[in-house]
Formats: sequence, structure tokens, C-alpha cells
Amino acid sequence: MNLIKLDAIHSTNDYLKELSQQKNLENFTVVTAKSQTHGKGQMGAVWDSESDKNLILSILIKDVVFNINTIFNLNVIISVSVINALNSLKISNLNIKWPNDILAENKKIAGILIENSIKENGTIESIVGIGLNVNQTNFQNLPKASSLKNIMNKDFEINIILENIVFKIEQNVEKLKNKNIEFFWNEYENYLFRKGKPTVFENVNQDRFMGIISGVSSNGQLEILLEDDTTKQFGLKEITMIY
Repeated sequence: MNLIKLDAIHSTNDYLKELSQQKNLENFTVVTAKSQTHGKGQMGAVWDSESDKNLILSILIKDVVFNINTIFNLNVIISVSVINALNSLKISNLNIKWPNDILAENKKIAGILIENSIKENGTIESIVGIGLNVNQTNFQNLPKASSLKNIMNKDFEINIILENIVFKIEQNVEKLKNKNIEFFWNEYENYLFRKGKPTVFENVNQDRFMGIISGVSSNGQLEILLEDDTTKQFGLKEITMIY
């Protein structure tokens, strides 16, 4: 593993992105930091983390996404890889909340942010940012957030978790060469939070409605069975799950 360790940085994703533009980095190059001042989540959301208590990493992924229409496949593989790594730690009641929040005991313990860039030769490179709450115990004003320590009542070695996650990502990317992507999609949907259960959602107009998650489309939209028996697809930030 080509590992770059930093004490503090504005954003590991931005740092790795800039570095990859300056030089030809090997696949699966990893950047970690004890803290970051401008951590990012989906759609520009801010992700805060206490220094030296959580896992903050970004990893460069090449030669996985070859078509702009299949970009969500990488999201599937990364989400499943994080679940695989956490399963090895015997973390209980794990789920993937669409599109890529990782939950334990119905509380968010990790988020994933994938930023893709198309190179001049047409290849697609991805910077995958993963923030995992490990030993932090206080989540003021974040009632739906938790950590491995809160869930399991013990401290964890962050470097071991880092190695486990990167190993699972590399392993699953290698498996993808020999297996159909459907294998990972099935895993993803097996862990999909509240799939098949009546759930309340809220749209951008703050109107609430009831629906049942039936799956996720190939381009990453959430498929919801509505009360009139029609199925509608929703994109990120078009709806919020109320739970």
C-alpha cells in the first residue's frame, strides 16, 4: 500500500486529487489524516471529526469505472467493502443507507464521498473519501450519529481498520475482474436500509409521503413503491428519509 500519512489537512480528497494531477500515482494510493479542517460529505455537506479519534482516508481508484454510465458501480463496491471490513470486526446490525452512508444499530457511523474525473485519454479516475467514526463518543447536535466505540463499548485501533478497509477494497476490485457486478449489487441491496419496509419520506417541498424502497437503479437512483402502486425513482437530495 502506498500510504501517505498527514497530521492535519483541509481535505484528504482535495489533497489526493491535487497530487494525482501533479504525478502518476499507483493505483490504491491512500492518504490519511488525523484531522481535516474542511471535510466534505455528499452535495457539499460538512463532515466534522475530532482529531485523532476517527478514520479519515482517501484512496485513488483506477481501472474500475470505464463508462460514465456505470459510475455508481464503484459506489456499490466501496460500500460493500466497508461493510465487509466492519463485519470482520463483528460490528452489529450493519446497513447501507442509500446511497452510501454506513449505519450500525440504525445510526450513522460512516460516510463515503466519491469524486470522479475523466482524463484526456478518456479513462476515469476516482478519489474515494471515507470517514468512519471510530473512537469519538460525543456527537453534539447529531442524534443519528454514532461510532464503533459507542456501539461496541471499547476502543479500536484505527490503523488496523484502515488496513482492513483498503484490503477489502483491493480484494473486491480484483474479484470484480472475475465476477459479474451483479454479485456486488446483490450484496449492496441485501444491506440496503429499510428495503421492503413502509417508510416516510420528505421531498424538497417538505411534503411527506409513504413508500417502500424496492431497490436502486443502475445509475444510483432510489426506487420507491408508492401508495398508488407505481414505482418512482429519486435522485440524491430530492428526498429525505424520515426514521
